Amino acid sequence: MTRDKITRSFQLHYKIKMLLKISNSSCCPTCFLQLVLPPVSTVMAGLLKRALRLRTALRCLCDYNMLSRSTATLSPVDFHSPFLTCSSEQVLASTRKLHAGADGSKVSPSAAPERLPFCRVTEEDLAFFRKILAGRTIVDPDLVEPSNVDWLKSVRGSSEVLLRPQTTEEVSQILSYCNSRNLAVNPQGGNTGLVGGSVPVYDEIILSTSLMNKILNFDSISGVLTCQAGCVLENLSFYLEERDYIMPLDLGAKGSCQIGGNVATNAGGLRLLRYGSLHGTVLGLELVLADGQVLDCLSTLRKDNTGYDLKQLFIGSEGTLGVITAVSILCPRKPKSVNVVFLGCETFEQLLKTFQLCKSMLGEILSAFEFLDSECMRLLNTHLKLPNPISDCPFYIVIETSGSDPTHDAQKLHNFLEEAMTSSLVSDGTVATEEAKIKALWSLRERVTEALTHDGFTYKYDISLPVERIYQLVTDMRKHLGNRAKSVVGYGHVGDGNLHLNVTSPSKDPALLAAIEPFVYEWTASCRGSISAEHGLGLKKRNYIYYSKQSQAVALMGNIKAMLDPKGILNPYKTLPDNLKHI
Repeated sequence: MTRDKITRSFQLHYKIKMLLKISNSSCCPTCFLQLVLPPVSTVMAGLLKRALRLRTALRCLCDYNMLSRSTATLSPVDFHSPFLTCSSEQVLASTRKLHAGADGSKVSPSAAPERLPFCRVTEEDLAFFRKILAGRTIVDPDLVEPSNVDWLKSVRGSSEVLLRPQTTEEVSQILSYCNSRNLAVNPQGGNTGLVGGSVPVYDEIILSTSLMNKILNFDSISGVLTCQAGCVLENLSFYLEERDYIMPLDLGAKGSCQIGGNVATNAGGLRLLRYGSLHGTVLGLELVLADGQVLDCLSTLRKDNTGYDLKQLFIGSEGTLGVITAVSILCPRKPKSVNVVFLGCETFEQLLKTFQLCKSMLGEILSAFEFLDSECMRLLNTHLKLPNPISDCPFYIVIETSGSDPTHDAQKLHNFLEEAMTSSLVSDGTVATEEAKIKALWSLRERVTEALTHDGFTYKYDISLPVERIYQLVTDMRKHLGNRAKSVVGYGHVGDGNLHLNVTSPSKDPALLAAIEPFVYEWTASCRGSISAEHGLGLKKRNYIYYSKQSQAVALMGNIKAMLDPKGILNPYKTLPDNLKHI
């Protein structure tokens, strides 16, 4: 290291020391910045400003928590309902006021709020984008339209510009410019989201990562894959399988979803039971902040205990804090032995007992335990012509095992099935060991969402609950709705307590929606569950966040958003509630 570099290093150390000392004093932020910032770079100035804001936010949170020890905390979870034991008239009145129209009529909390005062795209803006993205600045309405509509065709934006960068530097230039011009940006991956988080609400510029699809590196010893955010999940799976590895997550939308979007929504999927969530398997991220600064946290280390683990803040942030441009992820070895079992149960209680037996007898080779009900099977038969491989049952289970010793795995599976049949926990079943049959059995679980789209307009709910309560919500919803719904079906991941509740009707029905919501969220809150297990909040669920998070936690989220994206240009109208109060 040269003498000049050493000198600059000590100067920087001194500035940071001053920051910590003075920010604890009564010196106001403006005076402090004038004292410390002039010799420091623009980048460092931005970081110091953000550090001050975060320190202020945390100090306020600390004060709030001290206050809350002696006063009752108000939260929309405390609404009067048949499920909740406590109430908060103040918050309830506030929420009713928020979602009432000018004439007093009710507006659904999932509806779009009013457009915020962002600037609109001009010819000068387009000229800038065309300069840095030659041939990749799309304004043809026919080409932009698919990116304006979500997969369910339930949310439609009106963006007139689709940008398709190929590099992190291009993303940085785009966001730096948009931030300076106060232009809202909608980051978009494969556009497979189910809560309206991946498409514009109004005329936000669509920033697609589809062309950022390069695999940057793969370490065959550690199993760490590093790639750009636009890589399609299924393509990554093919790449890894050729090298005797697999991706740690598997989704029904794997043919079109992108790894950046998976990380941004903290997607769960079918392998979470075995390999855990993306909070554990993602080792590093590269991302671009709202002002164009590139944050390089693209570590490939499994252990790094130096300071705050910043990447965790962006996993599940739904593109509201930064645009993910690259990911490093830990991948497991490809199992040498894979078996899939499809079983039928007469009651959900028997299904839960089968799950307990499964964990006990299959142990380390158990990689998935999924379920679907008879209504799901009916839709698969009716709309997709998929045959039921076993006799009709009220409930069906898909179990997958994966290991390194075919003989050992087969014996464990045989012992489990023998015990399950002898105990009368399952009434029928079939086993697949060949790849074609394995895919056929998995399709019965993975294609339920597709079958639902053929049944009518679908209201989708992604709920996390104590495992023993999962199906009770489906039963109670059917009783609650009566004949107002065409179908009410339940399926999901028993292994991690994740229910996918779906309600269909011949067409979009505001009265039906009003009957479903907030009933479904109140029911979930009464069990201390989560209103979003893996789909995120997006546009549709943003105002229901209080059913799962306390108000002070949501307020701190708002402070973090304000610190990282002061103008709010990144994916506006998503994730955080409309009536957000800062602390």
